[in-house]
Amino acid sequence: MPKVIHLHRLTPNKPVIGEPCNGCGACCAVEPCPMGILISRKRHGRCDALLWDDAQTRYVCGMATQPKAYLAVNWTWLNRRLSRWAKRWIAAGVGCDSHCSTDIT
Repeated sequence: MPKVIHLHRLTPNKPVIGEPCNGCGACCAVEPCPMGILISRKRHGRCDALLWDDAQTRYVCGMATQPKAYLAVNWTWLNRRLSRWAKRWIAAGVGCDSHCSTDIT
């Protein structure tokens, strides 16, 4: 049975595998990356760090854009490092690698 995920009504269509990420959020709405697992404390379902950005009309990773919002401490060096790790784990700038269905509602 197909899994239904709910995304913002202005969400762009999921790109084809290998095409640049467009912020559709489908991958993070289905399951969190390794860092998202730590933040969300779950292995399946929507990542708690998946954020809608009204200005860009796309989803962004909260751990990549504002990691201090998810930490109990505000250490600048740690925030920078976590932001870099988050971008690596979500393959930022590499291209879409999500195999979830393109028929997302």
